[in-house]
Amino acid sequence: MAIIEVLQRISDTIWEIPISYKQGMLVPARIYGTEKIIQELDEAVYDQVTNVATLPGITKYALCMPDGHFGYGFPIGGVAAMDVEQGGVISPGGIGFDINCGMRLIVTDLTYDQVKPHIKKLVDKLYERVPAGVGSTGFVKLSRNEFRKVVEEGAQWCVRNGYGREEDLQFIEENGCIVGADSAKISEKAIDRGVNQIGTLGSGNHYLEIQIAQPENIFDRELATSLGITIPNQVVVMFHCGSRGFGHQVATDYLQIFLKVMESKYGIKILDRELACAPFYSPEGQAYFTAMKCGINMSFANRQVILHRIREVFSEILKKPPEDLDLHMVYDVAHNTAKLERHIVDGKERSLLVHRKGATRAFASGMADLPKQYKNIGQPIIIGGSMETGSYLLVGVPSGEQTFFSTAHGSGRTMSRAKARKIYRGDKLQKEMESRGIYVRSTSYSGLAEEAGGAYKNIDDVIEATELAGISKRVVKLTPIGNIKG
Repeated sequence: MAIIEVLQRISDTIWEIPISYKQGMLVPARIYGTEKIIQELDEAVYDQVTNVATLPGITKYALCMPDGHFGYGFPIGGVAAMDVEQGGVISPGGIGFDINCGMRLIVTDLTYDQVKPHIKKLVDKLYERVPAGVGSTGFVKLSRNEFRKVVEEGAQWCVRNGYGREEDLQFIEENGCIVGADSAKISEKAIDRGVNQIGTLGSGNHYLEIQIAQPENIFDRELATSLGITIPNQVVVMFHCGSRGFGHQVATDYLQIFLKVMESKYGIKILDRELACAPFYSPEGQAYFTAMKCGINMSFANRQVILHRIREVFSEILKKPPEDLDLHMVYDVAHNTAKLERHIVDGKERSLLVHRKGATRAFASGMADLPKQYKNIGQPIIIGGSMETGSYLLVGVPSGEQTFFSTAHGSGRTMSRAKARKIYRGDKLQKEMESRGIYVRSTSYSGLAEEAGGAYKNIDDVIEATELAGISKRVVKLTPIGNIKG
């Protein structure tokens, strides 16, 4: 049956695939996007999101955000909430290999005119101080036992050890440390892969970017002011990275464990082995949950050390103490996690394990786990675009309950990395970007070509869809002027 024949239009931005589409579906699948986004969507996404709809314990819908594209198991942009009291499962394919890949945004009190003469020095020094690329190692040297502490304590360990300010922690999801991480549940191989990677960007679509908030790109001035965007052409710094090889190994280890026990021990049959899972309250499910939390904390620590390096570089190049440049955090938010949350479903509050795979948490005003400064406006949401097009700062809204308060995480790829390398030349792209006022450094020209703006959906289209759907509200678009790529 062709998917277009069964796709039901619920609204201008919500499209539903009924449970009759595929044997085993327990709930409908819902895809968020304008008609333009839906028409351009990779057919494989429909197959993946309907496979997710067959997982035990799934509640209400299997969801795909407007930036959705083909991934491992879940589509990237996939959201699924499992009722853990009703046999709900946990699945590494619904979290991602780069556990707690996420975004962090820092504001300065500098304007574009003040930074423009220094942009090349700033980018070059950041490129030197924040290692990027496959296999890059950081400057924080840890013993294996110290690394175990880091993955249990997250950014809190960093601040105690001089890599940041106490105030930073309140602006990180989970205050920079998710409770319950247990390093006894991670393998020695995972430690091998992570122990030298604190403070590194990694490769792929990870980046560190200097951006400006131009007055014409501010959509809600009051909200922008509340989030620290207070002066015309203000300079901010955004970066995107995760748990590196450590998170990848944690996911790999438990995928293998789940594949061995899923059917033989728990009688769970799945349509795609990439959706390997275990009941949340099984010994294997609980072991992975605590190991995954180590991945979350490693990533918070990684981004905290990178922030420390950013402050050092800005201070050094602009010859002012970091405090005089402001350089305070707006927020740090994850987009590859599974977290236990309380949500209202059909009028009843339920304990749900919300998988967000390439999807951002988007809590509304008044909800728990928000900094007091944001209680009345909603959680800041950071959605990264391509290095050529810009990124967005948004906030959560009450109508986000329809997606378990989840939204998009980025532009979403439209072509494979291999295809991008055939179409674009990294050296040419670098020169073109510089001619447009974006100074970029990358570890390789091929890596740069993979991340060309044309390889991604139009970020403006994705943001428009999230706002029209009522799952987040845009505040300001941020335009790149300097970029470090992995």
